[in-house]
Amino acid sequence: MIEVKNLYKSFEDKDVLKDINTVFEDGKTNLIIGRSGSGKTVLMKNLVGLLDPTSGQVLYDGRDFVHMTKHEKVMMRREMGMIFQSAALFDSLTVLENVMFPLDMFSSMTYRERVKRAMDCLDRVNLNGAEEKFPGEISGGMQKRVAIARAISLNPKYLFCDEPNSGLDPKTSLVIDDLLQGITKEFNITTIINTHDMNSVMGIGENIIFIYEGEKEWQGESSQIMNSTNERLTDFIFASDLLKNMRQVVIQNGLNL
Repeated sequence: MIEVKNLYKSFEDKDVLKDINTVFEDGKTNLIIGRSGSGKTVLMKNLVGLLDPTSGQVLYDGRDFVHMTKHEKVMMRREMGMIFQSAALFDSLTVLENVMFPLDMFSSMTYRERVKRAMDCLDRVNLNGAEEKFPGEISGGMQKRVAIARAISLNPKYLFCDEPNSGLDPKTSLVIDDLLQGITKEFNITTIINTHDMNSVMGIGENIIFIYEGEKEWQGESSQIMNSTNERLTDFIFASDLLKNMRQVVIQNGLNL
């Protein structure tokens, strides 16, 4: 569990995050949503230590990450996995070598143990047989699955995903969503996903934090969105006239989305 308390982040005289208080739960897909420029990316960067909060706390199972020493933060990051928007694979390394990279850097396993662990992770994301290929030889969806395999190679307790479905077609995006949710449940990971993908919001949004102009505007699960009276949330989720009309039909007929 990650708990955020009274978190503020300012750049010079501009307040980007204002008194954020929230909890990201174990074993759930926790989604951060909001318009571009709302502060959701800044929030994630504060969570992982790429930015330091102006004030407030970020507690990892009660451990105050903000006030840890540099060495303590390095040790803490070994419990984190990260999936970047672009997958961020090394072009000169094979799929297997990409997945092994964190193990080579941070584990004390033997070479044989590292290979086995990496192959197990590739098997978990259904990429057996692709281990000798290079990133340029596989599809964008496969690259994202390699990134997921790499992110879980060190058995993280906390998994951060920055726009994991960016650039993918809708069908492949559903595969990635199902994979992330399955891994989250299987290993009881605290998974935090920064996303614009409304299919993800409605499909795997077990705990959703909606950020509006640097403040937490709403928090809930996908099943509560349809009946939400928060106008800013509904304007964001149902931005087009078509989606607004669909929402009205669902509400009027008492249907589930």
